[in-house]
Amino acid sequence: MQKSYKPFHIVLFILGCLLILGLVSYAVPSGKKDILGYEFRFLSQHKLLKTETRQEVNVDSLFADIDTSIVEDIDLSDSIDEPKGKIKNYKVTTEDLLAFSEGGKEKFRLFFNKLKAIGSNKIRILHYGDSQIEGDRVTSFLRQRLQTQFGGYGPGFIPAVNVYNTVTYTQTYSENFQRFTNFGGQSLSTKRYGIMNSVGRFTPEYSDSINLDSLEIVSAWMEVEPGPYGYSRAKTYKNIIVHYSDAFTACEIRVWKNGELVKTDSLIADGKYHKFNYALPDSPGKIKIEYSSKISPNILGYSLEGNGGLQVDNIAMRGSSGTFFGKIDQGLAKRIYDEQNVELFIMQFGGNAVPYLKDTAAVERASRYFKGQLNVIKRLRPNAMIIVIGPSDMSTLIEEEFRTYPLLPLFVDQLRKVTKEIDGAYFDMYSAMGGEDAMAAWVEKGLAGQDHIHFTPKGASIAAQKFYDAFMTTYNKLTTVNDSDEE
Repeated sequence: MQKSYKPFHIVLFILGCLLILGLVSYAVPSGKKDILGYEFRFLSQHKLLKTETRQEVNVDSLFADIDTSIVEDIDLSDSIDEPKGKIKNYKVTTEDLLAFSEGGKEKFRLFFNKLKAIGSNKIRILHYGDSQIEGDRVTSFLRQRLQTQFGGYGPGFIPAVNVYNTVTYTQTYSENFQRFTNFGGQSLSTKRYGIMNSVGRFTPEYSDSINLDSLEIVSAWMEVEPGPYGYSRAKTYKNIIVHYSDAFTACEIRVWKNGELVKTDSLIADGKYHKFNYALPDSPGKIKIEYSSKISPNILGYSLEGNGGLQVDNIAMRGSSGTFFGKIDQGLAKRIYDEQNVELFIMQFGGNAVPYLKDTAAVERASRYFKGQLNVIKRLRPNAMIIVIGPSDMSTLIEEEFRTYPLLPLFVDQLRKVTKEIDGAYFDMYSAMGGEDAMAAWVEKGLAGQDHIHFTPKGASIAAQKFYDAFMTTYNKLTTVNDSDEE
């Protein structure tokens, strides 16, 4: 006989289920419980009672006065290395996004005075970072702004073997060119990476006992030209410089411009660090550099630059947390930093560490370790300024909503603290984006990707402009400027 249920039976059943769920939520407020090594998830108290919801960030109002339009140069002199005037391409801001100590203030003042008096001299800014800056997304916009303001041309350093799509230039290379890095993948036994933390080679690393007569001459090539979507300053340069080391056998080098052989020479085979420079007679065009040798030197990178002014170099390392300085030949790095007159290091890291921070102790350990890396920079280049651009907001799924990683705000505070302790400056990208749960709003507006981590090109421009506004505001405060510049 089939049992019949009356409406109040169904109501009692539903109430019983709700009571059981309520008791479980009360007993396990976090909504998670490990049982015999398995994690069981329930409805948490926050979710049940709706006591904690995602913050709503109004991106439109936050960036209503941010101008990312590119202002091209005006009134240029005959030389492409020095503009006659400066263009106001920033907004003096009252936001407190760039923090530094009194010691940092003095180092900033020294750097800004050098920048103000740059003239025909050459100053380098190295922008190190993780995948947030790869492809020259953030750096390209910042470079255009800074070079328009202070002079300088070209994208600066580029890798020997570029594996990322890059807006500023197009680079191809022969299949036998291999990439060696100190932040994952195939590594060099000598650790002589130079300053780009990656090296290109077209033969293996042979031992000293190798019989040269048993080896054949190998040829390899690299080709580069300005990218179709690059900014004007980066697409105009006067020199292409090969940075190399560890050349122990004869190596012929040939330079081609738009398919025509324009120079043949040899690299210096004494194993030391050297530069090979080809001065371009006119516009860059397509440059091909070809090598022939039995054993490849270490190609530390190329630099595409003008004869003077400011160089802003993009050095992106996907997956890195900025903890690489102890892994390179520091004597070689110091020599290049000194010769290239590096006056500012921008360190944009932190995002790769955030997902692995499980408690406050892990946050403190990661911050202290990063501080150690900043101290290595100080030892290698004592008078240079250091700016740390901290992690942007990053979202993870928390109870089916994209929310800020719980320990990210504490990590930001700790990174700011250790940066000020070494007399550097800290730019708070997390707050610049809008703070807690801002990333979800950026994704909705098309300013960040669906991974809730990386900026889109438009978002990268806004982020770079926020940094540039804070940078130039500090510049105006710490240097003597004309009234016309402040208007």
